[in-house]
Amino acid sequence: MTGPVLLGVRHHGPGSARAVRAALDQCTPDAVLIEGPPEADALVPLAAREEMRPPVALLAHAQDDPGRAAFWPLAEFSPEWVAMRWALARGVPVRFIDLPAAHSLAKEEEKGKRGEKEESGRAADGGPPSGEGRVGGGPGDEVPAAGQEREAADEADVRVDPIRALAEAAGYDDPERWWEDVVEHRTGGGGAATGGDPGADALAPFAALAEAMGALREAYGDGGHDRDPVREAHMRLRLRDARREFGDGIAVVCGAWHVPALAQRTTVTADRQLLKGLPKVKTAVTWVPWTHRRLSRRSGYGAGIASPGWYGHLFSAPDRPVERWLTKVAGLLREEDYAVSSAHVIEAVRLAEGLATVRGRPLAGLTELDDAVRAVMGDGTDAPSSLIHDRLVVGEVLGEVPEDAPAVPLQRDIARSQRTLRLKPEALERELELDLRKETDAGRSRLLHRLRLLGIPWGEPRGSRGSTGTFRETWQLRWEPELSVRVAEAGIWGTTVLSAATAKAASEASEAATLAEVTALAERCLLAELPDALPVVMRVLADRAALDADVGHLAQALPALVRSVRYGDVRGTDSVALREVATGLAERVFVGLPPACLGLDADGAADMRGHLDATHRAVGLLGRPEPGQRPGRQDLRARWTAVLRAVSARDAVPGLIRGRAARLLLDEGESGDGGAERLMGLALSPGTPPTDAAGWIEGFVGGGDGGMLLVHDERLLALVDGWLTGVPAAAFTDVLPLLRRTFAEYESGVRRTLGELIRRGPATPSRHPAGDTPDDAAPGFGPGLDRDRAAAVLPTLRMLLGIEAHGFADEPDDDEPGEEPGHGPGDGPGDGPYDEQPDTIRPADDLTGART
Repeated sequence: MTGPVLLGVRHHGPGSARAVRAALDQCTPDAVLIEGPPEADALVPLAAREEMRPPVALLAHAQDDPGRAAFWPLAEFSPEWVAMRWALARGVPVRFIDLPAAHSLAKEEEKGKRGEKEESGRAADGGPPSGEGRVGGGPGDEVPAAGQEREAADEADVRVDPIRALAEAAGYDDPERWWEDVVEHRTGGGGAATGGDPGADALAPFAALAEAMGALREAYGDGGHDRDPVREAHMRLRLRDARREFGDGIAVVCGAWHVPALAQRTTVTADRQLLKGLPKVKTAVTWVPWTHRRLSRRSGYGAGIASPGWYGHLFSAPDRPVERWLTKVAGLLREEDYAVSSAHVIEAVRLAEGLATVRGRPLAGLTELDDAVRAVMGDGTDAPSSLIHDRLVVGEVLGEVPEDAPAVPLQRDIARSQRTLRLKPEALERELELDLRKETDAGRSRLLHRLRLLGIPWGEPRGSRGSTGTFRETWQLRWEPELSVRVAEAGIWGTTVLSAATAKAASEASEAATLAEVTALAERCLLAELPDALPVVMRVLADRAALDADVGHLAQALPALVRSVRYGDVRGTDSVALREVATGLAERVFVGLPPACLGLDADGAADMRGHLDATHRAVGLLGRPEPGQRPGRQDLRARWTAVLRAVSARDAVPGLIRGRAARLLLDEGESGDGGAERLMGLALSPGTPPTDAAGWIEGFVGGGDGGMLLVHDERLLALVDGWLTGVPAAAFTDVLPLLRRTFAEYESGVRRTLGELIRRGPATPSRHPAGDTPDDAAPGFGPGLDRDRAAAVLPTLRMLLGIEAHGFADEPDDDEPGEEPGHGPGDGPGDGPYDEQPDTIRPADDLTGART
């Protein structure tokens, strides 16, 4: 080497990566300079470790403000990563030469204060905001951390996209297709992707690209990238320092857009003048895992690529990349139960190669492969395309970094907890079922809840399928690279997950604006098992509850507090104090709810209905008897029943709320004989305004669960039908939207059944054995209760529920006076399907009889 070799590359390109490796093998430099933050020089040796598996990223953040951060992602097919690994394998020094992150992050802070906007995911090379792996790209392409992305559509119009300019000069209308044909897809035969055949000059492609970039820089200057002059001045200074240290035997791997500027002859004074006065902050740098999904262009990363999985395949496939790719596709489709054979693969390969030949491409690209898969494996449909795109074209690969890489203490504690609980971070979204009765699952639940409280949403809770017990939890897990920034931000609260979550919970309690926020925080503290934070939250809760007189606020706060009591019971937490506060809160709701329901408009009534439902559910949980308490001593539920009766009977209360209160009484069996029919009859009487009556119907049978009530209780259906047919024509148009909203929530099968019942009209009374008198039937709608049919299921229910065979506990029977209980007529041996002795249950095999 007679002077520094400038290897201009495009970020995240397998062809560029192979070309860089071939060039380094040819020129064997004494040092390798890479575009990236100089603060990461000390971290370079970690890239040679076996535990370091790309994709990874350099993360730099301000020490005083960890949320102000940037990433420099690298994949296995990134030219910079290949150059770094080449140098480490041969003991060649590696240096980063881009503008330090200390200046970049400080400059971003100043821009934020001035309110200036920049594009989402803007790369440090100043390339086009939506460019795919731009020629100007490199690991210096900073990716703003989550929450820091900025938009700059107006600025994008004046910036130069080098790839687009070269593609247009070559006669291509698609710059990406041009670049892939020229670089990425030439896997042999002297193409740029391999650096040429063994006898060719591996530096020739870089010289040609540098010449093209020089012409573009002469025509467009910095191309609208105002940060480039400062960055390139720093690169030239670092290059001069390296030449003094290592001589001229140096290779520089950088964005091709910067090559003309680095080759330009300038003075040290001029370059230093450009850097004079730059703001600066203290920064910390480390390696963090990255994902293929975050490398994709759709993720907002300015130098991203559309197909990281495909590029990774091109880089790692030793030969026949098309055949190997379609074999992967076939394997994936077979896993998803698609009928794909070897013949499909053969035909798809032939079709893809034929399409590439017709279209003049050196290798079949994703467009040709997708067409071949659609025609051969997908039977002409696009059904497999989204699956292939997500799982193969993009992929869900998550990188790994060594455990001893620099990290905040909180990150180390999280990693230690993940190993202990065998909960490995993964890029692929997966569902995790937890049984809190098991120690390991309980520990996993605590960790996930604590991380959510710290603002690190590794897992999101989901509703458990097949179980409503509080001992079971379902989580949706996915580890995103941005969570590393969240961990750094949360590090200010403590060095361990427990201490950090405790400190943040106490801080949030003191800053909470509403009572509902405090009760929700108390619930989260119980779920996360933070015993030191709970007393602080409880003091704030008691103070807020004593001062807040708004019934709506109290009703909003009650459900979370009652759930906390319930979770405390399940998790073995002392929740006595919580129960006392919840009980006092419920009593205040009981007192204030009836007057709060008066004089409400439609929106206020809808909100109050939600409060009514929430309070009812909370009282149902809170009013359950404690262990050892007799079931009859449920004063809280009895008081709530009285409140519902008062609300349902007051004419000044909106019909929506009165109807809902009547429905809750009916569901709890507290409406009495004919109570629901009486209330409905009053609400639907001719003197009631039609809109108020329609609101009552919505409150009573609305919410999606009222359809089955009308299906099975034809008395109520008859009342609704009779009222509806009697609504005056002038008022019907006002009533119709309310009714449509109510009945539209029912499932289609329920609506169809109701329609059939209405169309059928009066039903034929069922036949009963002689001497058996059924309950009175609703006029025009079928029979009443058939007691013989109802009694036939009682023996089976007794056995399933474990109740004594001679009768329900605490229930009177129909035995004649003087008869021994359970031995009246029809109870003797042979008179029923089950003839067990007391406390005896037949084996399960006996349930298969035809009579059962």
